Amino acid sequence: MINNKILERTSLKELQQKYPFIINYFADNKLNIEGFENNTFKEYINHFSQEDIETWAIDTEKLIEGLVEYINQMIEFLGIKEEKSIESLTIIAGRDKSGNKEGFEKIKINKSEIISIVGPTGAGKSRLLADIEWVAQNDTPTGRTILINDEIPDKKLRFSSNNRLVAQLSQNMNFVMDLTVREFLELHAKSRMIENEEEVIKKIIEAANNLSGEKFDLNTPVTNLSGGQSRALMISDTAILSSSPIVLIDEIENAGIDRKKALNLLVSKEKIVLMATHDPTLALMADKRIVIKNGGISKIIETSEEEKAILLKLEKIDNVIQNMRNNLRNGEKIINTDIL
Repeated sequence: MINNKILERTSLKELQQKYPFIINYFADNKLNIEGFENNTFKEYINHFSQEDIETWAIDTEKLIEGLVEYINQMIEFLGIKEEKSIESLTIIAGRDKSGNKEGFEKIKINKSEIISIVGPTGAGKSRLLADIEWVAQNDTPTGRTILINDEIPDKKLRFSSNNRLVAQLSQNMNFVMDLTVREFLELHAKSRMIENEEEVIKKIIEAANNLSGEKFDLNTPVTNLSGGQSRALMISDTAILSSSPIVLIDEIENAGIDRKKALNLLVSKEKIVLMATHDPTLALMADKRIVIKNGGISKIIETSEEEKAILLKLEKIDNVIQNMRNNLRNGEKIINTDIL
């Protein structure tokens, strides 16, 4: 069943693709959405002027509530089975390398949240990511248990060869296929049975170039992509095309991409994002951070207001460094800045 929140974040085009019958609702209410396909229904409703509202006696709240009710009634009437979405991930404490209980009871991570994982090299950050990827059920060296939507997940999430629960992005990514970027994306789009294939591919390449310091196009062979370009492509592909609701990122601080834009892109697509990092800027971008010591979670820290203020300063420094990198790439001189 859908609700007002889903309407607020779903474009009219996406709604029509999923529920084609809504065109009847628009027609019955004399609503012409042409030109607003990429907007949400609420954004479309809000475009009416006060004069339009008074002249046509438009009740905006009633139209929104009516659309929600209409879709839900049609779903029930047509017997459409909605796939249950992943709303949360819960980690229940296990033990560290010494067999001691971890320093927390459980942590629940909701959709569109970012959690950073910090700790010394070799402390066990990758082990935590692996536990999540395999939906551990007290059957890994850490003894952790992973719940999905507050429940023990179905076994197919763990053992199916078509497990779409988790997408993992690592620092080291190399392509070995002799394909262009377009051919690579077309293969993925076809495997997902995407209808608007060309449009999705266009969105992915635009998003990737927005993240990457160096632009590339659909005709570029994937084997010719730099490390930063490869990661920009895979992050954009994961955000836009992948159906995996959980994204695990392993150390992208040296990935050669705009990290803040990458995280914002993933969160805007309602992913649960966990990233292992040594970078203070990335760590403070997260809502919370999990601290790993001796193979276990020693504590969980919520990002404070003071740390958010520090993050603003770090981002300014980061922008200066990024501009210097761009100057170097373009063969320009490094100039003095106020921040130094």
